[in-house]
Amino acid sequence: MTTLTEDLHDGGFVASEGNGHISREAVTIVSGQTLKAGAVIGKITASGKYAAYDNAATDGTQMAAGVLYGAVDASGADATGVAIVRMAEVATDGLVWGASQDAAAKTAGLADLAALTIIAR
Repeated sequence: MTTLTEDLHDGGFVASEGNGHISREAVTIVSGQTLKAGAVIGKITASGKYAAYDNAATDGTQMAAGVLYGAVDASGADATGVAIVRMAEVATDGLVWGASQDAAAKTAGLADLAALTIIAR
């Protein structure tokens, strides 16, 4: 029997968020990335665009700046997406981290998110 694996649906990691869309913002994901819903993202200081959070980076993405609401394919060019950037509760097991992010990096990322009032439960 074939086993099917389904990715998290858009917003499937959100436990609660502020009224209306106060928790969300449109973001530009930098070219060369394909990110899933729930991906923790950082903001590139020089361009203001977003990329996968990388605690070891030095371009701004070493600070978690939000969580991508839905999948974005920016493999060929910059692409627009929506991110949770403030005032929300998220399911820890619904967050998507880069393969190189170890437990310490994830702890640092969760602390960055908590400073934005994005609380992981």
